[in-house]
Amino acid sequence: MSGVAVEKKLLADRVSLISVSSTMKVAAEADRLRREGVDVVDFSVGEPDFPTPANIKRAAVDAIEKNFTRYTPAGGTVELKQAIIDRHRIDYGTDYKLNEVIAGVGGKHEIFNLMQVLINPGDEVIIPVPYWVTFKDVVNYAGGKCIFVETDEDAGFNLTAEILKQHVTPRTKVVIINSPSNPSGSIIPRAELEKIFALAKAEGFLIITDECYCRFLYDETPFSLASLPGAKDTVIVAGSLSKTYAFTGWRIGFALAPAPVITAINNLQSHSTSNPTSIAQKAAVEAVRGPQESVTEMLTEFRKRRDYVIGRLRAIPGIKVNVPEGAFYAYPNIGAFLGGRVKTAFEFAEKLLTEQFVATVPGEAFGTNSHIRISYACSMAELERGLDRLEAFIKSL
Repeated sequence: MSGVAVEKKLLADRVSLISVSSTMKVAAEADRLRREGVDVVDFSVGEPDFPTPANIKRAAVDAIEKNFTRYTPAGGTVELKQAIIDRHRIDYGTDYKLNEVIAGVGGKHEIFNLMQVLINPGDEVIIPVPYWVTFKDVVNYAGGKCIFVETDEDAGFNLTAEILKQHVTPRTKVVIINSPSNPSGSIIPRAELEKIFALAKAEGFLIITDECYCRFLYDETPFSLASLPGAKDTVIVAGSLSKTYAFTGWRIGFALAPAPVITAINNLQSHSTSNPTSIAQKAAVEAVRGPQESVTEMLTEFRKRRDYVIGRLRAIPGIKVNVPEGAFYAYPNIGAFLGGRVKTAFEFAEKLLTEQFVATVPGEAFGTNSHIRISYACSMAELERGLDRLEAFIKSL
């Protein structure tokens, strides 16, 4: 029996609906090269390069020393859930109850869980392009149908209510909003978000707002769709502490949603993860209740890096790139260099890594064919080295 046949017999059919995360795949290849002694500049990793703030680390150590190391409720401790509610109220003016919040093992975990408890086979989920890599796979795994909606690069890749309305059908169950966007860094203006919310109310579909980068806005005031009057029965928040507090490895995320949705996720978590790590939960309480200066400090540094990266990219003839309004990614259009020695963005990123040892993520991972994603969540020295190499690579094409 062939290896393919054995694999087909061995694995459940639904596993084929999930692909390897492109960002994780690139990061793993960069790590492999580093272990072999290669000097890699890594622009692929979507996490702050700052250390977790000292007060948060102390809270974790304190939890260990006080033996807070046993099971907690599946959806997180009351202390953490109340702290999340309070933080969201302070930041955005929302008013959630304890039965409308759940903590999980990262924001990605809660997005996966939301799809599992909301989507029936055949339900349509509208996903604006470019999109975060995980959205497509978790919808497919739940048996839903992805409806990809193209957005205008010249208009900042922003979804509008007018564009969205053209794709709404009686099967539309959810629209996913990711603002600021990974990978483009674009922000949907508040006025447009209000129009999208009004459309959702009128047509009866849900909005999942992925607020992973909600605190990293360069010029706009942080805003949550969940703060709009009457939003609770239409808007579901998928939140994460990972980026905000340089907290990626601690794995704490949350969801704010109607009580029946939270109950369903709690039931699901009780049979999968049991609970988020007890120690990380104590650290998370300190993160959201403690000093917030570290967030401002990171944003200030990211702005400097953004301006440097965009300036360097725009100085390269043929590259087209929008100025990111949030998050910490640049999403340059490298279409002018495709068709010769490299035919696709995937080949561009692959050869950039193997020839110049710069790791980026190709646009195909995010639903576009002429882009690469550059994370500027690394030092200015690394940015300079990597962009020098990128420029040299482009000159070689």
